[in-house]
Amino acid sequence: MNPRDMNKWVGQVVEIIYEDKSGNLTQRRIEVHGCRGELLRATCLATGSPRVFRAAGILAWNRLKANHAG
Repeated sequence: MNPRDMNKWVGQVVEIIYEDKSGNLTQRRIEVHGCRGELLRATCLATGSPRVFRAAGILAWNRLKANHAG
């Protein structure tokens, strides 16, 4: 994924498929707060925890409508 594409997600709720550095895959709904370089700062909606995701680890994404949050 191109990190420049992440800027349009700020303030949005998106669902992602993410591969971490160990190769573990997860599917998450997140609210995007910002991005800097290759990193995306967000809140995981399932846990309410702040998270940071690497652009290279985001394998798929889909913007969700606001009424799907939570």
